[in-house]
Amino acid sequence: MLRILHTADWQIGRQYSRFELEDAAALAEARFKAIEKLATLATEHRADLLVVAGDVFDSQTLSDRNLRRSFNAMAGFTGPWLLLPGNHDAALSESVWTRARRLNCIPDYVHVLDTPELFLLDELKLAVLPAPLTQRQTYQDLSDWFDQAESPAGYWRLGLAHGSVSGVLEHLDSHNLIDQNRVQRAKLDYLALGDWHGTVKINERCYYSGTPEPDRFRDNDSGQALLVEISEPGATPVVQALPVAQHPWRSIQHHLNDDTDLDLLERELNALADQSVVELELSGQLSLSGFERLESILGQSQARCRAWDCQREALRLAPSEEDLDALQADGYLQAALKQLQELRHGSQQQAAEDALLILAGLLRDKEGGHAH
Repeated sequence: MLRILHTADWQIGRQYSRFELEDAAALAEARFKAIEKLATLATEHRADLLVVAGDVFDSQTLSDRNLRRSFNAMAGFTGPWLLLPGNHDAALSESVWTRARRLNCIPDYVHVLDTPELFLLDELKLAVLPAPLTQRQTYQDLSDWFDQAESPAGYWRLGLAHGSVSGVLEHLDSHNLIDQNRVQRAKLDYLALGDWHGTVKINERCYYSGTPEPDRFRDNDSGQALLVEISEPGATPVVQALPVAQHPWRSIQHHLNDDTDLDLLERELNALADQSVVELELSGQLSLSGFERLESILGQSQARCRAWDCQREALRLAPSEEDLDALQADGYLQAALKQLQELRHGSQQQAAEDALLILAGLLRDKEGGHAH
């Protein structure tokens, strides 16, 4: 039995500039935690090796400190770990990999497969065929050499590649292409792929694992690693997805026709997993009291989430007569409210609505103060 833990696209050092600084830092930190989780899973499931099919690092300019931290995070599984350079961390003549070697921070049980040649793990009777990227983009299939590569009799054959499978995940501008028939042509027991950030089955011997920690709002089955079990050379692999992610990413679009729709929004937000990363787009209209309730709902949800991006420019204020009467404004304030109501229907709609909300809040605070 051979047990492989297949992962890819860690992209250590990735930046999350769309979020608040504190949240962006936490999401970057979660990628180190993902390495530790992978090491734990490899140990728990008695994996024989752990393979990372490209894009271990997000760029060649990762800091020395984070480079060291990445390898330190692997300590929970003493390997072997097989790391393949991808398009973000290609094996250039001067690269993040050459720097890691100069820093002497790569443990003995970690193998960087940065040359396209057979790599043998004799203790496992395993022949590994890597297709490392030596530049960010190439228009030739770097896995071509697998077909002619001979391995010792009775050894498993494991391919590692990073790119787009031709005819399956290929786009008009696709590069780093991989022949969709490579498994059959090269007689591979398993082909571990990276580059696609979600889990995708190409065929029974070929999978993308996806990134272990989600990094986008597309619903693409990310946030896991694949445990691949093969009973003997030539046998069909049994592939099981193992959850890794700390932070689920959710994109929610919600149209509010009126205040009654807030109940549905509240239920949807309450159903979010703690520590989620949320993109929320609101549209429609609410009354003044509806806006106040919305602020409370959003505040409670945001406090449970790890990162939060709420777009509400398409949400309009539509105060009812009851709203305005309840504010108990008189004199100048009553005239100001009336003028803001009129401005809502002109070119200054957004500014007028913002001012109405502020004025309503002040009047309610004042009313609350008199109550004491």
